[in-house]
Amino acid sequence: MSEVVYEETATMIAAGELQSFVPFGREHCRNHPNAFNLQLRELQPASELWASDGAAGLVGSLQEVSLQEREREFWQLRKGCKGVKEENVEFEEELYAAGNVVVWSQGSRAQASSVYKAFTVDSPVQQALWCNFGVPHNKKDEEEVEHTVCIVQSSCVNVHTVTGKDFISPLPFQVSNVWATKFGLLMERKNTANDAQLSPPGEPLPTVFSMLHPLDEIAPVVCKPAGQFEGSRVQYVSDSTMKLVFTCCQPSIVVSYDTVQGIHSVWALRKVTHDERSTVLRCPAEPVGTPLSLMASGFLTSHLRNISRLDSPGGSGATGHGLGTGTSGIGSSSPLHYSALHSHQSRIVTSSPGIHSRVHSPSISNMAALSRAHSPGMAAPSFSGVARFNTSLHSPSPRGHHGLLASPNSTVNETVLVPEMEPIIPDLCMEQLWSEAVTAGFHREMSSQASKVFLTSDLCENHYLCFLVESHQQLRCVKFIENNDTSQLIFPSVTTIPAKDAEPLQNIDAMLVLEACGSLVLYTGITRVSKVFVPGLLSPSFSLTNHLPHRSTPVETVSTPANAGSRHLQRLDEDAMPSPVTGLRGPNIKHHEASFLEDYAFPQATPYIHALRDPVCNRVTLELSSGMMLRISVPEIATSELVRKCLEAIRVILPKEAAMKVLVKWYNIYNAPGGPSAHAEWSLFVTCFMTLMGYNTERLTWTRNLHFEVPLSPVIAAKKARPSDGGSDEDWDYLMGSHYHRQMNFQPVDSSGINSTLASETEGLSSASSPPSPSLKLDSSAPLFPHIPALFYVLHLLYQELQLDELQRARASSLVCLLQQLARDLQLEEYVDLYWRDYPSIISGFTESCFIDQALIAQMQRPSFLRSEPPCVFSWLSRCLRGEENPPFPYLPGICQRTRLLVLSYALYVIGDENATSTDVSKYLAKLSAGQKSCATEPQIRRQSSVKVKFSSENLAEQLVVWLTSQGFTLKDLESVPFGVALPIREAIYRCREQPCSDWSEEVCLLIGRQDLTKQAHKMTLAKSKPSVGSGLSLEPPATTEADEEEDGMSDIIQEVTGLIWSQDLRVQEVRRLLQSSRPVRVSVVQLPEVSDHEYIEEKENKLLQLCQRTMALPVGRGLFTLFSYHPVPTEPLPVPKLNLTGRAPPRNTVVDLNSGNIDVPPNMTSWPSFHNGVAAGLKIAPASQVDSAWIAYNKPKSPELANEYAGFLMALGLNGHLTKLATLNIHDYLTKGHEMTSIGLLLGVSSAKLGTMDMSITRLLSIHIPALLPPTSTELDVPHNVQVAAVIGIGLVYQGTGHRHNAEVLLSEIGRPPGPEMEYCTDRESYSLAAGLALGMVCLGHGSNLIGMTDLNVPEQLYQYMVGGHRRAQAGANRERHKSPSYQIKEGDTINVDVTCPGATLALAMIYLKTNNRSIADWLKPPDTLFLLDFIKPEFLLLRTLARCIIMWDEILPNTNWVKSNIPQIMRGTFDPSEDINMETMAQAQDYITAGACLALGLRFAGSANSDAFDCLFNLARTQMTIISVAGTAAVGAHTFYNLQTCLSMILLAMSMVMSGTGNLKVLQICRFFHKRTGGEMNYGFHMAHHMALGLLFLGGGRYTLSTSNSAIAALLCALYPHFPAHSTDNRYHLQALRHLAVLAAEPRLLVPVDVDSLKPCYALLEVTYKETKWYDETTVELMAPTLLPELHLLNG
Repeated sequence: MSEVVYEETATMIAAGELQSFVPFGREHCRNHPNAFNLQLRELQPASELWASDGAAGLVGSLQEVSLQEREREFWQLRKGCKGVKEENVEFEEELYAAGNVVVWSQGSRAQASSVYKAFTVDSPVQQALWCNFGVPHNKKDEEEVEHTVCIVQSSCVNVHTVTGKDFISPLPFQVSNVWATKFGLLMERKNTANDAQLSPPGEPLPTVFSMLHPLDEIAPVVCKPAGQFEGSRVQYVSDSTMKLVFTCCQPSIVVSYDTVQGIHSVWALRKVTHDERSTVLRCPAEPVGTPLSLMASGFLTSHLRNISRLDSPGGSGATGHGLGTGTSGIGSSSPLHYSALHSHQSRIVTSSPGIHSRVHSPSISNMAALSRAHSPGMAAPSFSGVARFNTSLHSPSPRGHHGLLASPNSTVNETVLVPEMEPIIPDLCMEQLWSEAVTAGFHREMSSQASKVFLTSDLCENHYLCFLVESHQQLRCVKFIENNDTSQLIFPSVTTIPAKDAEPLQNIDAMLVLEACGSLVLYTGITRVSKVFVPGLLSPSFSLTNHLPHRSTPVETVSTPANAGSRHLQRLDEDAMPSPVTGLRGPNIKHHEASFLEDYAFPQATPYIHALRDPVCNRVTLELSSGMMLRISVPEIATSELVRKCLEAIRVILPKEAAMKVLVKWYNIYNAPGGPSAHAEWSLFVTCFMTLMGYNTERLTWTRNLHFEVPLSPVIAAKKARPSDGGSDEDWDYLMGSHYHRQMNFQPVDSSGINSTLASETEGLSSASSPPSPSLKLDSSAPLFPHIPALFYVLHLLYQELQLDELQRARASSLVCLLQQLARDLQLEEYVDLYWRDYPSIISGFTESCFIDQALIAQMQRPSFLRSEPPCVFSWLSRCLRGEENPPFPYLPGICQRTRLLVLSYALYVIGDENATSTDVSKYLAKLSAGQKSCATEPQIRRQSSVKVKFSSENLAEQLVVWLTSQGFTLKDLESVPFGVALPIREAIYRCREQPCSDWSEEVCLLIGRQDLTKQAHKMTLAKSKPSVGSGLSLEPPATTEADEEEDGMSDIIQEVTGLIWSQDLRVQEVRRLLQSSRPVRVSVVQLPEVSDHEYIEEKENKLLQLCQRTMALPVGRGLFTLFSYHPVPTEPLPVPKLNLTGRAPPRNTVVDLNSGNIDVPPNMTSWPSFHNGVAAGLKIAPASQVDSAWIAYNKPKSPELANEYAGFLMALGLNGHLTKLATLNIHDYLTKGHEMTSIGLLLGVSSAKLGTMDMSITRLLSIHIPALLPPTSTELDVPHNVQVAAVIGIGLVYQGTGHRHNAEVLLSEIGRPPGPEMEYCTDRESYSLAAGLALGMVCLGHGSNLIGMTDLNVPEQLYQYMVGGHRRAQAGANRERHKSPSYQIKEGDTINVDVTCPGATLALAMIYLKTNNRSIADWLKPPDTLFLLDFIKPEFLLLRTLARCIIMWDEILPNTNWVKSNIPQIMRGTFDPSEDINMETMAQAQDYITAGACLALGLRFAGSANSDAFDCLFNLARTQMTIISVAGTAAVGAHTFYNLQTCLSMILLAMSMVMSGTGNLKVLQICRFFHKRTGGEMNYGFHMAHHMALGLLFLGGGRYTLSTSNSAIAALLCALYPHFPAHSTDNRYHLQALRHLAVLAAEPRLLVPVDVDSLKPCYALLEVTYKETKWYDETTVELMAPTLLPELHLLNG
């Protein structure tokens, strides 16, 4: 064993921050309602308490606990590891356990401790520890670490994770100790007395088990001893004499102690390899399987089971012998086996004294008893058999025991091993790395188990594993070296240090040792640094000599390990005897700080340090003999960054012994009691360093002045400012007189270039300064004297490193003073010149140079890397930029990181060498290391010159940025790089910023300043904030003050976005005002003198009735306005604003109500409006919300009045896709209620949600409601007419675009469904026919003439016939029977009733041939070209035909008035001869309707495009129309004409709002507002609905949505905007009102919202949008200011 290295002088350092220590948990527990105080627990039966914890039995766990045990407390401390970077926040964490309570607290020097978590468990805590479990992450190999606290009780382990998960793992056996490792927990089984009786000979049970996660099974651990003879056989750890004494995560090792042999061993802990696993489990592949092996494992199984039962706290002894009979039976019948077994074992044992002297049985049985899956009540679960588990007891050896096979007992085992069972697979393996040598001098009794084991490292980065053997009072330090393959550790040497106690101090690479005499000594590794002086504590070994001025106490004689034992044994009694110091108390105390002792009331005898514990970083707790505890901190090696870096550099370059000497010497000087303040640290370091190199610092002026805080650079007195800017003679004189000039005059900096001889250099130097006096000679015996050149060089490299950091300027200038002194003395002119150029001001301050003898210069080790030309990083980089050759730049690994970073960055980016950062590093950097021999760098330089490849700079820029990030370089670092140096890097960043890659990590994006990319990739805090198309940004709307504003159902529009889009005005508030229907309306009627009060009330109510027509129409528009703007809370019902139909009459604000009975109010007036109100509320829910079946049902209202609203709500849920989540059971439930509205809402909702899916279950659901889809013989169901209409549309939606033949055929015939006998199909036939037409159009949407397999149906011809009339065809197919007898109500004859069938047929044609530009079909739809035919066609149908024709000829639609006019046939445009009998009204009507149809087509063609031409065209037409109406109003034309004009105007308005959808255009808003105010009698419910729908479309989704022009969207818009609006609120004759909401299906989110990365708030940004080339325009680029609606994406480039 190597000896301890002692420092020559007895030095001492002072410990700082002394404070008394009390574990925080103890204080907390005093006030904690401990489990014993809770009477509640005692009231509950124990079984209930424990049922959840998975404990096996309860009797044992709740036994009376004696008082002493209850108070047993233990705690441990560790360095806090929070999410915060450790540099910023340093705190300690404490885990304290006492009784049933565990307290985890945190505190730091700056902040008092506080409880982080506290746990109370049900039985006394045996152990509490921190442990990190690895949780496999996704399916990759990487693991996520889960930080936990494990609390061990007698029967289970509670695991609590930081994130709040709790696990309880029952223990299948009693545990003596639990250890935290890198992989999880290790458990040692308690050896109980019954082990010996139960286990068959040679069958020891495993003793060490692992648990990799609280949910995993507890599995035995296998070990691989390092015996030569056995070929390191893998076996279970089953040696009961092996105790674990220490585990460690980094490196992953375990230290164990053999209680019989008395030696410690070190094992590497790792995951089991596949081979080892199969060796232990002995897979069937191997030819083993003797009856013996089978039998043995059978035994094992049964015994493990018995033991687990006996061990478990509640197990009773009796049950344990359930298998006793079988066991003894086998045992007695096979003496042969046992004897054979024994002989074999003894052979094994004798062969390997180095390992544990026990057989390691490689066989184990199933330990299902450990599985967490078994119920807690059952201690011994049943096993499944051993047949597969045929392990051999020993490795099959070539010598073999074949005799065993012939044993007559081979049948016996079959009787026992009937059950099948599965072994537990081991997870971890311990591989032996090292064992103590058992020397002859040691006797067994003398060694004992280590009481403490820890890892420490010294200042030169050697690592030691130390264990404290208290009986010997010695600390054994085993040095270990980590191999490149980290799993292998090499243990070269052991050193013994006399010690009573010891603790490591991690962050200062030292350990504190308490010697037997009671003094504290600081060691770094095995080098003694100094004693530690704790103010106010006397160590018993102090004697008066310590206090003499010169402190010349000789160091105690070093004891060699041989006599170490005896020497310490003699001294052992010192602790027990009264301390010899007591007599000297008086003088000693005075010598120390008396004040300290006054603060602390110490007992009479001076307490001394009795033990050390709880080291964290550089703080440690001292336990005093008085029972008190003190916490001290041992000072760090340096606080100043510069000193720390210099020390690192010195450590790198010096041989280890020399480096250790320097560091220890510096540590003692720096931390001597009453040491320097921080600002003097650098001066102290320079003095110490130069003294060690042999300088006499007292003689050198500048070092002498260091301590007087003289500014180092003499400042030239500033000249007085002169008024004139011109120069003068004084300037010249001033320069002549300056220090700089004098200095340069007398000192030729460079005599004759680099090649100047040494002699001339010396002359040059000596001429400048006074001739060197002998006093300035260097002392060549100084320890660092030979190393001066090497030290100078590393410090020079450190200086170059500091220059690359703007923030280190001041430090660099301090270092320069030292460097230039050394450079002068080493006569390195070039270096001096370099320093002077960098800092001209230092020239005058330093004129002395020290003389070094020529003979001595030869003694110095001039390293090969010290060249006469100084390495300068700036010139290296600038040569790089100029493209010149460069030798590799020298650097110190680990210290000159910035140099390395920048040199390689330039090599990569400027030189363009792609491999600079990987394979070619040596071309650009030369590593320095201690004792480097002269290395040939020349060939390297030549080789480099041949490689000059230019890569594309883009690629290099990306590589550079990614590489810099991988090196941990951030923008903050970049700011501290000198600006010129950083330019190329900034350029690369700039390049990457323009064209980033999508797969870069967050750090790279931060470096190039594109945090927006990561926010997009990682979907940050903004809900769905992909700044792509603006889906619902979850930004809270500002709370409004008025209470009633909350209830209008429009408070969820996102103010932050709308405020950016429409920042100039309050148009959104205006829309809210126009669309709110939850407040009473103002009814202002002036009472004329002749009107009686009663009539006046009637008048007011009639006026209110008119206003209510408007109020009832509002929800349709509101639904579009608030579309998808709300994320519901799953625990609250959806807020539905009331539909308020009351009024207030000024001036007294009296309530006007329709229910007063004064006037007749239509019945069921509010049923459809409340349906629309429900839809509007439901449409607020965003598609991305969390909605489930339970929540939908939870919204069902209690009162039947609200059933219509709920029906609308269901439809809305279908439109936003949530209805698919509604359980089939609930759907069935709603439909069986037979409530008409609910059925309509549900059928339309479900169909919309399943748009185009051909879903069979939905098809069945719809078919029940359509008689035509039922088999002819089925029972006739009484389905309400409107429900049939909804179901037909539903078929169209579910089969949209599929071209499904059967449905097309049925729908085709349904368009012309004749009225039946009785009353069926007689009312509202028009809406059914229209629905069938729309549905047919949707099924065959856009198929045109390619309708596969439908040619025989002649669809277009049949539709044409429905449109123009003619003879009815024979009913085809299934419905023939139904329509045999004609209707008794309606006489139609055998011709087609065009009035019923025309609209449906026209729109069906339009949708089938949508966008096909099929001219022949379009010509069928031309308006009649003779006046005679014109009389036969309804104007409304003209509108539909024009619309249909235009959308078939999609590409011919042009956004100008001429195109609109071109649709009007020639006969209507010419001048009319008055003599002819022409009905001018017919003409005007026809013209208006055709114009309206063309406008609607224009609106569809340019829907959502905000095309300015289309808008202008429509706006002009609308203005014309309005002037006509206002004129018509004055001329008092008939209501009929007004109706026609108003219908056309409404259509044009809708077309305009389709084009401007989502843009909130002000002109359209003004028209809508104008019509909102018109509430005269002629403005019916339908017109209001149209106008407010236009308003809703204009602000679709609060400006976040707009319309699409896909086929599906056009179909939805045709259904929603069918140009016949209802006359009153119950009118569904021509068109089902519910279909108005299908417009939602055409909405798509196209708002692009830029979000500011830092504030996560929406902001403005300029965008360039490029349109693809089309036949109407070339490729065009426009600039838009986002937030903006994007054009349809298929129109854009890219």
